[in-house]
Amino acid sequence: MISTTFNRYIWLVNTLIQAGRLTYEEISHKWEHSSLGDGNPLPLRTFHMHRRAVEELFQIDILCDASDGYRYYIEDLSSLRKDKTRQWLLNSFSTAHLVTESKQLKERILLEEIPKGTEYLQSLIDAMKQNLTTEITYQPFYKTESTLYHVCPYCLKAYRQRWYILGYCKELKGIRHFSLDRIQHLNITEKHFDYPSDFSPEAYYTDSIGIWVNENIKPEKVIIRAYGIQSNYLRTLPLHHSQKELCTTNLYCDFEYNLCITQNLISELLAKGNTVQVMEPESLRIEMKKCLNYMFNFYK
Repeated sequence: MISTTFNRYIWLVNTLIQAGRLTYEEISHKWEHSSLGDGNPLPLRTFHMHRRAVEELFQIDILCDASDGYRYYIEDLSSLRKDKTRQWLLNSFSTAHLVTESKQLKERILLEEIPKGTEYLQSLIDAMKQNLTTEITYQPFYKTESTLYHVCPYCLKAYRQRWYILGYCKELKGIRHFSLDRIQHLNITEKHFDYPSDFSPEAYYTDSIGIWVNENIKPEKVIIRAYGIQSNYLRTLPLHHSQKELCTTNLYCDFEYNLCITQNLISELLAKGNTVQVMEPESLRIEMKKCLNYMFNFYK
């Protein structure tokens, strides 16, 4: 359970994100009427203690603008919104706080199930901090027996309710990813590895959707046509960061992407059913047809 003090830090950050700029008096008033305040104002000394704690924990600076009536605001809010790690931390802690504070509604708050594997997160983070090789006993779904791999952990990635570790695998002689829920045993060795100075996890995944990356495939232009309200869904939650809106009519909207054609991309498009149509390239249209024909045979 998250401590009450930690919940206060989250509350302060979220309040300023939503309101933009507030005086101390306005913050204290909102605090007084929140579930954490219990009808009491926020002491000025406590407020400044929370400001310093937020800066230390989340690297978020809460500044005061004397020229604007001594209003407090979050410095460089746009950068905070783009920082996926800090956003994930804030969202996770905020959700945990809300659920904890709403015990009487626990049966009415439905969360996605996360498979096992989170118990390895701390060990992997420790190995990443010290650049130590890990021994992983791993059994993928397509194998009946487990295999021991020596992996230099580069980064962690969450995708579709699963955690993955990405790193160089000695046995497979290349960069591979491993799903944490398929790990049977993990051990941190004392063998140090050099983290590649030219490796960027974000750049590694930048041209792909999901977890699968084929370094032999080059990104190419992909155009899909979204029908009806699917256009709005794609606008608010883009399929890929390269998404560009080409044209819009009363019936559809065309979106352009620059990415690698992988099975993850095909699965994402198939999941949208008859609300999207691949326009380009022809090779992707052919792959979509193959998958759809294969599926059609199930229902003959």
